[in-house]
Amino acid sequence: MLDRFSAQADLYARYRIDYPPELYAWLLPHVPGRERAWDCATGNGQVAAELARHFAQVEATDISAAQLAQAPPLPNVTYQKSAAEHTPFAPASFDLITVGQAVHWFDIDGFNREVRRVVRPGGVVAEWGYGLVQLHNDPQDALIRTFYADTMRPYWDENRWHIDDEYARLPFPFADAAQARFPVARQWSAAWFLNYLRTWSSVVKYQKQHGHDPVLSIAEELTSLWGPGERQVVFPVFARLGTVAG
Repeated sequence: MLDRFSAQADLYARYRIDYPPELYAWLLPHVPGRERAWDCATGNGQVAAELARHFAQVEATDISAAQLAQAPPLPNVTYQKSAAEHTPFAPASFDLITVGQAVHWFDIDGFNREVRRVVRPGGVVAEWGYGLVQLHNDPQDALIRTFYADTMRPYWDENRWHIDDEYARLPFPFADAAQARFPVARQWSAAWFLNYLRTWSSVVKYQKQHGHDPVLSIAEELTSLWGPGERQVVFPVFARLGTVAG
């Protein structure tokens, strides 16, 4: 798994959404134990921090030291640098494994093998992500769709398109699979939204190749359409979970 998010770690921590309480309320009743959880590809630790409220110990891993540096220190959370497919954990270590907005970047077969190795019998694995932000304003949505699917298309890794079909093509060989959706609404200014766009891996890749910020190509038009105040943005969060049989 390539590190696509170290360069924008500070922006990522500030401008990416957190996940709604409804997601955890759906997930946690499926988990049989509350001793140990592993948040894989934890980024800045937002999921790990939430799991810390429910589990005695949380292990949080990421391949980006810069992302981990943004994570909040908590007494029952251990952060460490590790790939998703090869971890230092002992077999049968976890009641729950979570991956937020990252499993599409993994070697999925390698990760699934690691899940089976380190989860306890009857433990749960949960994966979620969110698709293209929705502005519910025709000119703005059209502008963002064009920027996402046309302007940035050469700079997205192919793995990114797994988000668009909600991981339907990624194997999920676990029992009692369940799915859910949780729209996440936020009130953002145009400036905040433009900085969110700068967290996209495609934008960072473009900047590295061309030496300038592609978001500026739509900033004036989007700001004019947006107006001076805040507007609602909606992120379509999708999730799946399953049980690892003993």
